[in-house]
Amino acid sequence: MTGFLNGLLRLRRGPWEMLASILIALGVVMLMQPFALALYTWSFLVTLTGTVMFVVVSHFPE
Repeated sequence: MTGFLNGLLRLRRGPWEMLASILIALGVVMLMQPFALALYTWSFLVTLTGTVMFVVVSHFPE
């Protein structure tokens, strides 16, 4: 856990890519669930944020 937080603070690619991937997956799950309209409403923004974050983070150093 400490390594993960150090990677985030030092702007390393691995932890940030993992966070972006989690956001993308969370947005897709929010899009597919049939119960809460508020989750569905925010799903596109969460997926878009994760995708843009992944594109930006892919330029970070290893």
